Amino acid sequence: MGMTFAEKILAKYSNTKELSPGEIVTVHPDHLLTHDNTAAIIRKIEPELKKYGVYSKSLSVIVLDHVVPAASEKTALNHKLVREFVKEYGIVNFFDVGVGVCHQVVVEMGLALPGKLLLGSDSHTCSYGAVGAFSSGIDRTEAASLLLTGETWLKVPDSVKMMLNGKLSKGVFAKDVVLHIIGDVSASGVNYCSVEYHGDVEQFSVDDRFTICNMGVEMGAKNSVFFVDNITKKYLVSIGVSSSYDAVYSDEDAFYSRELEYNLSDIVPVVACPHTVDNVKPVSEVADVDIQQCLIGTCTNGRLSDFKVAAEILKGKKVHPDVRLLILPASRRIYEDALKKGVIETLIKAGGIVLPPGCGPCLGAHQGVLAPGERCLSTANRNFKGRMGCKEAEIYLASPATVAASALTGRITDPREVM
Repeated sequence: MGMTFAEKILAKYSNTKELSPGEIVTVHPDHLLTHDNTAAIIRKIEPELKKYGVYSKSLSVIVLDHVVPAASEKTALNHKLVREFVKEYGIVNFFDVGVGVCHQVVVEMGLALPGKLLLGSDSHTCSYGAVGAFSSGIDRTEAASLLLTGETWLKVPDSVKMMLNGKLSKGVFAKDVVLHIIGDVSASGVNYCSVEYHGDVEQFSVDDRFTICNMGVEMGAKNSVFFVDNITKKYLVSIGVSSSYDAVYSDEDAFYSRELEYNLSDIVPVVACPHTVDNVKPVSEVADVDIQQCLIGTCTNGRLSDFKVAAEILKGKKVHPDVRLLILPASRRIYEDALKKGVIETLIKAGGIVLPPGCGPCLGAHQGVLAPGERCLSTANRNFKGRMGCKEAEIYLASPATVAASALTGRITDPREVM
């Protein structure tokens, strides 16, 4: 019997010939991601750090991104603690405030590569499957242990094969695809499973794949992955990575616990309605719902391609007077590229407010907090009650095109009406 992607990766990193779902293995990941929560993690193990030090200076990837710039003395103190830790222990991969959202930075800097194993103390670490890596979120205690020992345990997940067949229609994007899937399987539909995407995937850019993999955890997945192809290779070359990686593919006779098939041509623009990501409805069913804030950005949809789509819709027009449009680039590099290409100028002229690269509004920690009774249409990945700082507010999730179109009208709007 052949092996799936997850089984091959975990067999490789546990020095095991072959594995089956449910087995427990000890692994040494290539990198451990932490962000602002690094402060809490190192406080857990302060005595051990002083006695033993860190396992490796290159294991950690630390990105300050959740509340940037610091919004309070407490946050500033945590950032200071992290900077001191980085200097004291010689951490190689440190990215201070303003570089970008951690997941975008990891991929952009070439730290997530095909066939590699990365773990992170953030649930959306699963994003790196966009470039053929096995990546998954862990909790802070596991991260603390990894800092000291360089190893942890994982259970081999069941694997789910998702066939994406056909071609997307105009006005339908990767975000619609993943929301459609989550609406179908539910928020716990593939709990602790490795999701592999097969089929007509060449139409998806790495940006698209990032969006889809990023939301793998929203259907319960342990990890999700697109296999390396020419799209992946061209992207890696564009960020300065040549052939210094070993891509991993599932075997043709691998066993899957489930196989699901989706006809992409049947998918329409959709919205995830409050207060769960799997409460997915076609835009047509929620049209005319008034909104007060729109957010285009975050680690899910904060890339140049996303802003280009929004700019095409908003060019020469003005955001509805009752709507605040927040623009949140996923990294400084994306911000710079969008400036050079005039995309940011278009969004600002339309009424957009550009925020520094970071996570703040997405989790309701900084900039863009909602008031009671307000609604936000966002390209982020979660719409739980209180997610954007207010339990009495409502969050809807959609593609950048749907958000941009809705920003113009002041209500949830099908982007095909304005494209």
